[in-house]
Amino acid sequence: MFCSIILSVLITTLVHESNGQLSSSFYSSTCPNVSSIVRSVVQQALQSDPRIGASLTRLHFHDCFVNGCDASVLLDQGGNITLSEKGAVPNNNSARGFDVVDKIKSAVENSCPGVVSCADILALAAEASVSLGGGPSWNVVLGRRDGVIANQSGANNSIPTPFESLANITAKFAAVGLNITDLVALSGAHTFGRAQCRFFNQRLFNWSGTGSPDPTLSPSYVASLQQSCPQNGSSGTTLNNLDPSSPDTFDNNYFSNLINNRGLLQTDQELFSSNNSVAISLVNSFAGNQTAFFEAFAESMINMANISPLTAPQGQIRSNCRKLN
Repeated sequence: MFCSIILSVLITTLVHESNGQLSSSFYSSTCPNVSSIVRSVVQQALQSDPRIGASLTRLHFHDCFVNGCDASVLLDQGGNITLSEKGAVPNNNSARGFDVVDKIKSAVENSCPGVVSCADILALAAEASVSLGGGPSWNVVLGRRDGVIANQSGANNSIPTPFESLANITAKFAAVGLNITDLVALSGAHTFGRAQCRFFNQRLFNWSGTGSPDPTLSPSYVASLQQSCPQNGSSGTTLNNLDPSSPDTFDNNYFSNLINNRGLLQTDQELFSSNNSVAISLVNSFAGNQTAFFEAFAESMINMANISPLTAPQGQIRSNCRKLN
């Protein structure tokens, strides 16, 4: 399913490239093949796990919103790491792809030992995942260093959750320097991947104590989701496609779904069903013009990847992404 022609939008204007020492050519002399190495491992992983592209993209997102893009999300508990971000509510039994990051790190270390940070690997893996899924490509700025602390409370408080209002999510984006265009564009990453019932079943039966489903959900979509996630079901971990129309392809169908009241998560549908005229306008624009969405998404990924990066001499280049040197 990933053999379709890759639609690629090359973003050549590097937003905020002056931030620290980040540059798309950072490893041009020290590890010139790093992008192709990362892409190769991601491509191999996709052959057995079509979800992994979405999972790796999400890891990058969850990393950058806590302490900036410093690979803190990858740290296991132990030693100086008393509370791992992996144990935070947004990540616990939900974040995945750590084993693929380990494989990427191993392959990169074999080629360029001690050179490429885990934070940069996450940024490169996200770009590879999106482009291999049929989405845009962009020049990833590089040169981040890896953090030496984890921030579980920060993960609990800073990462947007599926249960919040659009106003709350907008505030969390603003706190890291991202605007409403970034929010809507980056939400489009839900064009691929899965979500567990527990992240949206509050919408299916008793929305806000009404005894009825969320009225912003299409009745036919509600009926389908209720079968997948029954009210008295024993497991909230059943997986559902975030985009039922093309679940493993990166396209603009996510936005068409919102217009048709088929946004799976509360925070998805609120982009179109709230009273935020800017968000509604962007949803309509992206639904009608995939190229516009791809361009905005690529630019917003560059913006996100520039959140408070550590650069030399700060941080370290971890030899194992799961623990400090």
